[in-house]
Amino acid sequence: MRLRSVQLAMRFIVPLAVVLALFGYFAIPWMESFTVRWFVRDLDTRSQFVSSTLQQPLLTYLEEKSPRRINEMFNRAIQDERLYALGFCDTDGKLLYKTNTYPLSLGCWQNQDSEGKTNPVVRLPQGPVHVSSKELVQDGVGVGRLVLVHDMSFIERRSEDTKKYITGLFAALACIISLITVLVAQLSWRGWVNGVRDMLRGELLPQSTHATPPEMAPLASDLRALLYEYNRDQPGAAGNNQAWDADTLKSLLRRELAGDEILVVSNREPYIHVATPEGVQVQRPASGLVTAVEAVMRACSGTWIAHGAGSADRATVDRNDHVPVPPENPSYTLRRVWLSKEEEQGYYYGFANEGLWPLCHIAHVRPVFRSSDWEEYVKVNQRFADAVIREARSDNPVVLIQDYHFALLPRMVRAVLPKATIITFWHIPWPNPESFGICPWREEILDGMLGSTILGFHTPFHRKNFLDTVDRYLETRIETEASTVSYGNQLTQVEHYPISIAWPEPVPGEPDAAASHAQVRHALGLPADHLLGIGVDRLDYTKGIVERFQAVERMLELHPHMVGRFTFVQIAAPTRSSLDEYQNFEARVRGLAQRINQRFSRDSYVPIILKAEHHGQDQLRPYFRAAQVCSVTSLHDGMNLVAKEFIAARDDEQGVLVLSQFTGAARELHEALIVNPYHIEQGAEALYRALTMPADEQGERMRSMRRRVRDFNVYRWAGRMLMDAARLRQRERVMSRIGSLSQEKFKRPAP
Repeated sequence: MRLRSVQLAMRFIVPLAVVLALFGYFAIPWMESFTVRWFVRDLDTRSQFVSSTLQQPLLTYLEEKSPRRINEMFNRAIQDERLYALGFCDTDGKLLYKTNTYPLSLGCWQNQDSEGKTNPVVRLPQGPVHVSSKELVQDGVGVGRLVLVHDMSFIERRSEDTKKYITGLFAALACIISLITVLVAQLSWRGWVNGVRDMLRGELLPQSTHATPPEMAPLASDLRALLYEYNRDQPGAAGNNQAWDADTLKSLLRRELAGDEILVVSNREPYIHVATPEGVQVQRPASGLVTAVEAVMRACSGTWIAHGAGSADRATVDRNDHVPVPPENPSYTLRRVWLSKEEEQGYYYGFANEGLWPLCHIAHVRPVFRSSDWEEYVKVNQRFADAVIREARSDNPVVLIQDYHFALLPRMVRAVLPKATIITFWHIPWPNPESFGICPWREEILDGMLGSTILGFHTPFHRKNFLDTVDRYLETRIETEASTVSYGNQLTQVEHYPISIAWPEPVPGEPDAAASHAQVRHALGLPADHLLGIGVDRLDYTKGIVERFQAVERMLELHPHMVGRFTFVQIAAPTRSSLDEYQNFEARVRGLAQRINQRFSRDSYVPIILKAEHHGQDQLRPYFRAAQVCSVTSLHDGMNLVAKEFIAARDDEQGVLVLSQFTGAARELHEALIVNPYHIEQGAEALYRALTMPADEQGERMRSMRRRVRDFNVYRWAGRMLMDAARLRQRERVMSRIGSLSQEKFKRPAP
C-alpha cells in the first residue's frame, strides 16, 4: 500500500517539476527584461526631475559667468548615489563644464543615435550608464544642453539577485508541493486525513486547563484587545482596505472611542451668520480646512470651537455661545469664541499671517515678527484653551486642533487635562530648520506643539522637516523609525496624514457634464465649442496665480491659433484684505489680467476672466465639470484640495489637471501634468498639452485619479488619526492598569 501511494505521488510530482522548470526557463528572462525596462523608465523620470531642478540656477550662473558656482552645484548634485556625472555643452557642441567623473568618450551626448532611435543606455568600460540630455532655453533662445549620467550597475546587481530569488522560489515551491503531496498520500492510506479534518473543525482541540487569575483578567483582556488592534492596523490587514465613508467613520468611533468626547478647534468657523437687509444669512467660508473637517464633524458629532467673526454670529448663539449646525440638519455643536479687534489684528493678521504663514510657505515674502503680535497670539491661544477646558465633559477628551493658529494650544490644554488625547494637524507646509530658525519664539512654538499626543502633517517631507527642527532647537529624544519625540516625560507621535475631501454623493437633478459645459459657456458669453480653463484659489501670494496668468500668456504666444479659442477663468476669493501684502498682490493680479486681456483681446474675446469673489461649492462644481483643464500652480502648499475637488466633479472622466510639483497633492495624483510653476514655458506647454490631449488619455488618467481620491477620502484621513488615537488611549489604559497592579503587589504584606 505504501509503495502504491508513493508511485501515485510521483505521477504528480514529475509533471509538476517539468512544468515549473519550463515556466522558470521562460519567466526568468522575461522578468529580467521587465526589470531593466522598469528601472530605465525610473531613471528617465529622475533625469527629468534633476534637470528641471538644476535648470534655473544653472541659467543664472551661466548668465553671471561663474564657473566656480557651476562646478560646486554639479559636485553637490552627484552626491546622489545613482547620479554618476554631469556635463554642460554650449550650442556649438563644446563641453564647457563637467564633473571629474564625466566620461570623456560621451562628449556632448545626443538623445538619439545616428539612426534617430532613442537609446539612453550606454556601455562604458566601467559599466553601463543611463545618459540623458536637456536643452536649456532662456528667453526663447537656446543656451546649451545639460547632460546627466546615471550609474546603472545597481540594475545588473539587482537583476542577478532577482534571478537567484526566482530560481530559489521555484525550487522551494517544487520541494514544498512534493513533500505535501507525499505526506497527504501517506496520511490518506492510514486514515489520518479524517483526523486532521476533525482537528481543523475544532473537535480535537484541547481545552485550556489554566485559568487566568481573577485580578489579572481585566489586564489580560486589555492586552488581547491591544494586540488585536496592533495586528489589524498593519499593512495588508483586512480593515486597511475597507471603503471609508461617513458610516464607516461613525462605526469606528462607536467601536474604538465609545463614549469618548470629540472636540475640534480651528480659527475659522464652518458656518458664518451674516446680517443683510434681507435678514440673517448663513455662509460657508472658502477654506480647504473647513471643507475637510466639516465632513468629519457631521459624522462624529461633538463640538467645534472657533472664532465667531460673522456680523450676526452673536445674535444666533445661546447663552453658552453655542449654535447647532448645519442649519438645515444639525448634527454637531459650534461653540464660538469672541475676540476684540486688537486681538484679531495681533493674533490672526499679525503673528499668524504676517509671521508664520510666509515663514512656512517658501513664497519669497519676508515674514514679519513683532513682540506685540506674539503677546496677542499667546493670549488668544490661552482663550481657546480655556474654551476647550470648559467644553470638556471629562478629563480625557479627544481634542483635534487645526493648523498654525494654535501652535501653543496643545501644551496649554495638556497642563489642565493631562489625560486628554490631543491631535494637532498642521495644514500648511513645515519649513526646514534653518528657515524656521528665523522665528524669535521658535522654542516656545515647538514646546507648545509637542504637548500633542499625535502631530500630523500632509507629507513625509514636512514630517521630516519638523523632526529635524525639533532636533536642532530642543533637547529631545527622537526615535526616527517609530517617528516619535520624547520631550518632558511625554511621547508625541509625529505622522503624515494626507488630507482629502468627502467623495460627493450624486446630486439629484444635476445636469450632466455636457449640459454643464453648455450652461457655463452661455453664462460667460462664450461659443459652445470654446476651450475653457479653470483656477480656484484664495487671492493669496502662495497660490501661484501670477505665474498661472503668465503661463496662459506664454501659451498664447507659442500657439497663436489658441487666441480666440481658449479662455481661462480664475475664481479668487479675497482674503486678509487688511494686510498691505495682500492688497498689493490683488492689485498685481488685476493689473496682469488687464494687460494680458488688452494684448490678446479680439472683439468680445478676452483670454482671462477674473472673478475676485467668493463662490460656494455648488457654484464651483459646474465650472469644474465644464472646463477642459484645471490649473493648480501653488508655489508651496500643504495639500491643495481644489485639485481633488476638480477630480471628484469629473464623473464624465474627462478633463486634465495641471498640478504644481510643490503641492502635497502632487505626491498622490501622479497622473496629473506635474509642473514647476516658476518655469513659465513648462506651464504654458502643460496647458497646451492638456487642451490637445486625446479623450482616451484623459479618461485613463482621470479614472486612476478618481479611484485614488474616492478611496483615500477625508473619512479615511480622519479614521487613520482617530485609530492611532484609540490605540494610544488603549495603551495608556493598559500601562495605567499595569502600574496599579504593580503598586498593589508592593503594598501587600509578605506571607
